[in-house]
Amino acid sequence: MSTDIDRVKKSAGAAAPGPSAARTQKDAGRPPPSREEIVAFIAREREAEPGARKLPAKIGKREIARAFDVRGADRVALKKMLKALEQEGAVERRRKGLNPKGALPATTLADLYSRDRDGDLLAAPCDWDEARGPAPKIVVATPRRKRPGEPAPGVGDRALLRVEPIPGAKPDEPAYQGRVVKLLERAKFQILGLFRARPGGGGRVVPIDKKSLARGELEIAPGDEGEAQDGDLVACETLRSGRLGLTRAKVRERVGAYDSEKAVSLIAIHAHKIPHVFPAEALAEAERARPATMDGREDWRDIPFVTIDPADAKDHDDAVFAAPDDDPANPGGFALWVAIADVAAYVRAGTPLDRSALLRGNSVYFPDRVVPMLPERISNDLCSLRPLEDRPAIAVRMVIAADGRKLGHGFHRVMIRSAAKLAYPQAQAAIDGAPDEISAPLLETTLRPLWAAYAALRRARTQRAPLNLDLPERKLVLDEAGAVARVFIPERLDAHRLIEEFMILANVAAAETLEARRQPLVYRAHDEPSLEKLNNLAEFLATVGVRLAKGQVLRPQQFNGILAQVKDTEHEHIVNEVVLRTQAQAEYVTDNYGHFGLNLRRYAHFTSPIRRYADLVVHRALIAALGLGPDGLPPDARAILPEIATQISAAERRAMAAERETVERLIAAHLADKIGAEFEGRVSGVTRAGLFIRLADTGADGFIPIGMLGEDYFRHDEKLHALVGARSRRAHRLGDLVTVKLVEAAPLAGALRFELVDEAGPKRTRRNAPKRGGAPRGR
Repeated sequence: MSTDIDRVKKSAGAAAPGPSAARTQKDAGRPPPSREEIVAFIAREREAEPGARKLPAKIGKREIARAFDVRGADRVALKKMLKALEQEGAVERRRKGLNPKGALPATTLADLYSRDRDGDLLAAPCDWDEARGPAPKIVVATPRRKRPGEPAPGVGDRALLRVEPIPGAKPDEPAYQGRVVKLLERAKFQILGLFRARPGGGGRVVPIDKKSLARGELEIAPGDEGEAQDGDLVACETLRSGRLGLTRAKVRERVGAYDSEKAVSLIAIHAHKIPHVFPAEALAEAERARPATMDGREDWRDIPFVTIDPADAKDHDDAVFAAPDDDPANPGGFALWVAIADVAAYVRAGTPLDRSALLRGNSVYFPDRVVPMLPERISNDLCSLRPLEDRPAIAVRMVIAADGRKLGHGFHRVMIRSAAKLAYPQAQAAIDGAPDEISAPLLETTLRPLWAAYAALRRARTQRAPLNLDLPERKLVLDEAGAVARVFIPERLDAHRLIEEFMILANVAAAETLEARRQPLVYRAHDEPSLEKLNNLAEFLATVGVRLAKGQVLRPQQFNGILAQVKDTEHEHIVNEVVLRTQAQAEYVTDNYGHFGLNLRRYAHFTSPIRRYADLVVHRALIAALGLGPDGLPPDARAILPEIATQISAAERRAMAAERETVERLIAAHLADKIGAEFEGRVSGVTRAGLFIRLADTGADGFIPIGMLGEDYFRHDEKLHALVGARSRRAHRLGDLVTVKLVEAAPLAGALRFELVDEAGPKRTRRNAPKRGGAPRGR
């Protein structure tokens, strides 16, 4: 038994009261610890800061058994007790470990939203799943001393907090106490909206946010409009108002003229406070950068790498090559080369360029523009792997067997010269027998070996069985004015899958190398679904004739089996949607718990450092671990990486929300002149308030309020994902095909309102269909 485990046992015995908490080797035959002791132990370990934690980040049956010295047949009883605690909601499984119900991580990203009666700040976690219940309150301690020039936190700020539970907190009181680790955003008491001027001065502001819009327009008194002109996008601050009339507000900032669809992305940029103007010192640093030299690099310029990207890509950060392995001990195997732009050579830790990149977290992609993580001098020039130009890279050479298993790999700091820049359809056409003047010379030397290696990787993927959801994504094509010209679903090609598999393997290799070198890093992790969501899934699947036992732990291949059962049936779409909603959201963490969706034990993002800060961190970690240069992780990396992981996870969610809302606004504007038109669609969401509808041709999302479903009284059945009529027993279910009429479009808010066109009526379900006598069928 290692000394670390011995220390854990002593700590567990000393900290937990009662005779069972002080077990030794001699009384190992005693029963497992009590339920209260287990919950207290999990809470105590989760409260400990990473450096003080005596157990691994994952706390499960094995760790608890070791801590309390539970052995033999008693482990079976312990397993049953843990399962019962999870089913009762006393603990919950997250990050492949057990946590107290509703527990927050030690480092939490939170919004400071109010003050209590004593004047202390109150905060709520930014990333909170409402399915877990109300978000816990955090009371934020005001620092007694602050560094010169450091702003004090206030209402409306976003901050990284170090939190710890408050013992004995009542349900309506703050459950956590927190201290500010880092202030991320200053407060802006602002509502974004469209200014409508009134003759003689003043006017009204139409909010663009759906929630603000529901509360009504804002009144701007003469003199409070600032420099705003009619039709401008403005940020305004609400003022004290009486109970009657519109809420008064004052324009604080003129964002710009809202005179075309080209301004739509500006709404999301300002609404989500996405940094889109680089600081002068960051731009100056980028302009001072000079092309990297061969100093400390291997020369790989003779390898005919190619980049394969979307046709409209402006930056190219990955290049690939493959060839049959010449080792006779690996018949049918391949050597794979993946070269990634060496961004770390130009963006050093702690510089203005680095601070700007961390603040952005990632590039944000709108239909009409890109908000890049790095200035164009870096992203589109020095780091872009342009054809026939020398470019620095961090590359990995991997050897795979004929069945796609990775046999070995090694990382190198190199100089490459890409042979060609190809688009996905262009590379696919060459393989399919229609090469052009660029791809034809590469067909035999580069493309066919790449596809042969991909065939091996595909076999390994089939064996690994990652989650295989079929949910195509739409793409918008804009005209010169920035309006939607058409919406389509791009074809998924083998060229896409090839690059995806090469990148996944390189990401795995990076995580494995850094773990082997005991180098701190940021993992890309994806948790398994919670037991509560799995039980809800089982109840739903029973309504469509698919059996799934409750309480079991599912692997991705079992989800794939469920999806295969409904393939090409009327239930295919709804089951894919519900399985997707059962999944957790991927995130960046420093305590690894694996990637459930990809079915991988360790995974890190390495392949896109131009557009993701997480990948830049991994590049620096590799440089430090392998001694590839002085521009690796800083000495305090282990202490600061948890905060960085939290910050870039939030930046990713911010970008996703902004991109989604911009698409919604563009499509709402596209449909604004089609009021009264009828469309085919599907029920994409069911709530107590009504139905969300997704149109088949554009993918536009809209809403049908429950009051517009007819004269029947509809009840929300969460387990069935349906609204069920009390009298008719008709059910509007998630995934149902429907015909709807557009009755309202609000382009500013990206909102569409429909009414149901009742043709044959909604379907009756197995659970709710009436018997011959008319009574609802029991379960």
